[in-house]
Amino acid sequence: MSDFVRIVEVGPRDGLQNEPAMVATADKIELVDRLSATGLRSIEATSFVSPKWVPQLADAAEVMAGIQRRPGVAYPVLVPNEQGYERARAAGADEVAVFTAASEAFNRRNTNASIDESIERFAPVLARARQDGVRVRGYVSTVLGCPYQGAVPLADVVRVARRLHDLGCYEVSLGDTIGVGTPRQARDMLLAVAAEVPMAALAVHFHDTWGQAVANVAACVEAGVRVADSAVAGTGGCPYAKGASGNVASEDLVYMLHGMGIDTGIELEALADTGRWLAAKLGRATGSKVGRALAAA
Repeated sequence: MSDFVRIVEVGPRDGLQNEPAMVATADKIELVDRLSATGLRSIEATSFVSPKWVPQLADAAEVMAGIQRRPGVAYPVLVPNEQGYERARAAGADEVAVFTAASEAFNRRNTNASIDESIERFAPVLARARQDGVRVRGYVSTVLGCPYQGAVPLADVVRVARRLHDLGCYEVSLGDTIGVGTPRQARDMLLAVAAEVPMAALAVHFHDTWGQAVANVAACVEAGVRVADSAVAGTGGCPYAKGASGNVASEDLVYMLHGMGIDTGIELEALADTGRWLAAKLGRATGSKVGRALAAA
């Protein structure tokens, strides 16, 4: 495996959609442009889920029209179904992401559908994407625990991840949505999935509810994964999981990886500056320990 880890920055989508504050469209555009200048190669720009369910990202088309796309940087967007895919394509998206869960209980609360039904909804997206030459990323949430059913069997995580990969997702992101996992659990989960899906097609996505997210990523990197999701300033959370805090902060993750001798291509100080800028827009301090430390230095 290489000594490079690709960070998928999900702050503009997974971060902002779960923040109580509404962010102006111009600020969302500036956020993506600032992130593009840090060396990130993948920035999830927005979501084309119905504004009824995600009002914070109702301006998705305007954001896509306003951002300055840099060569070599991907700007995927989240879509729930074929209608969302059509809206995303009309807005100029050339990479999309679809989502489901490993927990039936969570999926029904989150999407009002079973896992199989949610996959049936976005299966046409994969078919259309193949025709259009659009790359599709897949998300599997609740891989280490569910707020409704508790423990999630590893077999369910493996089955859903394999199905997404078989359908054509070039990459499957494994998400600890409520942030309950620990490093050994995270590593064991990753290796179980990697027995059925190539490690090169896997990513990890950890929330920091119990302060384990950075350690969980480290365990998974040591086990072989080379893609990790994170959100600048530690934004986000999960509206369906009581007490779930934000995503692992991109600044903290980059600091750790660089300290492990692993390259990310990201300029840490520029990223931390963007995190502090965003936190000010949200009316709070940054959720990144590294961001706060750099500001105090």
